[in-house]
Amino acid sequence: MKISIITVCYNSSSTIEETFKSVEQQTYHDIEYIVIDGGSTDGTVDLIKNNQHMIDKWVSEPDKGLYDAMNKGIKISTGEYIGIINADDIFFDVDVISKVADFFCKNHLDAIIGNVVQYRDDGKIIRKYNSKKWLPSKLKIGFMPPHPSIFIKRAIYQKLGGYKLNFAIGADFELVTRYFLKNAISWEYFDISTHRMLIGGLSSSGLKSYNQVTKEIMKALDMNNVEYSSLIIRLRGVWKILELIKK
Repeated sequence: MKISIITVCYNSSSTIEETFKSVEQQTYHDIEYIVIDGGSTDGTVDLIKNNQHMIDKWVSEPDKGLYDAMNKGIKISTGEYIGIINADDIFFDVDVISKVADFFCKNHLDAIIGNVVQYRDDGKIIRKYNSKKWLPSKLKIGFMPPHPSIFIKRAIYQKLGGYKLNFAIGADFELVTRYFLKNAISWEYFDISTHRMLIGGLSSSGLKSYNQVTKEIMKALDMNNVEYSSLIIRLRGVWKILELIKK
């Protein structure tokens, strides 16, 4: 079973070598590794060229942003299943893809979701983002599983379409809503940590970002004709804090 892994990047020279190393060290060998670069000018392309021995396909050209780059990677992929690893993240351990492939072989599913851990640049783990209690109905209150932990059958992308480009930072939420809630694809929770994610990123940096994500969550739900309470969506941060306190 071939699994396609996609990394999208732009001026990521300070972190992407660790991502490359993480992919190369996977014990599962039927991996198609695809890198989509947005036309970096900081040396990222040189690092891609230096690692061509473990990269199956790569592109470096201007794009319309993160989600456009992801769509490009999906379009040229040939694996049965597709996973994402960001240019500042690493796989949790060397056996992640082997475990994912084995789970898919034993369970004929459209998708699986797992857990991720978030860490600071000093290596300290800040949070384990666990998806065990997640259900598609939680999208109605603004909760989705960690995006990188989701592995999806390529045929689903082909059938239901990729990421919508009219979102700045919420296209992943819209895609999960369209796949898991609106179209009810088959999926299961797999209790492994798939990625170590560096704290930061487009959707985890401050009040301004929180407000933008809130608007895009409601936009995604509207697009997919999902009923919700805008007040509950706006207060989702409170529920997260209470959940952490409870733990």
